[in-house]
Amino acid sequence: MSEVLDAARRAKVAAAALAPLPRSTKDAALLAMADALVASSARILEANARDVAAGREAGTAEGLLDRLALTESRIAAMADGLRHVATLPDPVGEVVRGSTLPNGLEIRQLRVPLGVVGIVYEARPNVTADAAGLCVKSGNAVLLRGSASAYASNTAIVDVLSAAATGLPEHSIQLVPGTDRSSVQELMRARGLVDVLIPRGGAGLIQSVVAESQVPVIETGVGNCTVYVDESADLEKAVAIVVDAKTSRPSVCNAAETLLVHAAAADAFLPLAVKALKDKGVTLHADARAASHDPSAVPVTEEDWAAEYLSLDLAVGVVDSLDDAVAHIRRWGSGHTEAIVTRDVDEARRFVKGLDSAAVMINASTRFTDGGEFGFGAEIGISTQKLHARGPMGLPELTSTTYVVTGDGHIRG
Repeated sequence: MSEVLDAARRAKVAAAALAPLPRSTKDAALLAMADALVASSARILEANARDVAAGREAGTAEGLLDRLALTESRIAAMADGLRHVATLPDPVGEVVRGSTLPNGLEIRQLRVPLGVVGIVYEARPNVTADAAGLCVKSGNAVLLRGSASAYASNTAIVDVLSAAATGLPEHSIQLVPGTDRSSVQELMRARGLVDVLIPRGGAGLIQSVVAESQVPVIETGVGNCTVYVDESADLEKAVAIVVDAKTSRPSVCNAAETLLVHAAAADAFLPLAVKALKDKGVTLHADARAASHDPSAVPVTEEDWAAEYLSLDLAVGVVDSLDDAVAHIRRWGSGHTEAIVTRDVDEARRFVKGLDSAAVMINASTRFTDGGEFGFGAEIGISTQKLHARGPMGLPELTSTTYVVTGDGHIRG
């Protein structure tokens, strides 16, 4: 009998006991888990250092190493995320809608846990704590399958969280055994034991899980995010937004990968933006009109327009209208997050209506597409699909619903 399926069976039992727990029990566990992370930071950092050293020796790209690396402040942020989740309303039992029919039947649609949630993710060990916290609060047992590159880090984090989660059923939080692809494949075949799988990572991982899983999948998306600077933009604000969107943390999915500039603003804006971006070490992949403002720019290719760089690279182009910007994004974007910088309210509205993305920012950085920034405490992922959940997925997105119908001897015959 497979170790992965054994873990899934244990999770199934835990989920049944976890679902009816009161908020007070779950919140107490979350606060204890947060305190334990901080208290055990030395142990976690030591395990993480081993992962980072192994990754560096294997030639892992710096952007991925940044995702993998933990620091005291990142562990403190993980703990703060758990504490914030504890302050949020419990979604379980929330009435989504309800009514009384003319025949007297009372119908209520209530939120209920999904059951057993499997998370398959790459690098970022902070996801381990975020996912565990959100699943606990929403009454779900969680199976965490991080990448082999973060196995020591994830093992340490799960050990700390599980030991601290007093009051919760045993096996509510588990790390999926194994580091090779076969453990992921078994998780994807655990239909009936695992209720939903959520992949987080690069396009290859996500598409593999979506294509091969026998378990229902909530698809999170890669982030080919675009900032469009309109002709009426406040140039100082536009520069600040573009620099933040690209450079504040280039290795994450809500970082900007493309900059589009209206032709009427290009001569005034691009010299300012190029200098600010070059000062941060950004390499520009520019079309002919944008390259005239940066002789060192690399000629942009179709691969660049489609790329999620996750590095200090940025595709840059000049467009003749907002409609051209929207058409470009619809062709090359991934449907994650787009931003417009403009002082024209009507143009902002047209931009929003013209796109089909999970999040659209008006005069704000793409980096705000994040569960924590949205007030969700953390996120289980950012969904770019359209069924069940879209955008940053917090507590409500980790629930399903059940209908409770109350009668008084009602019969239909």
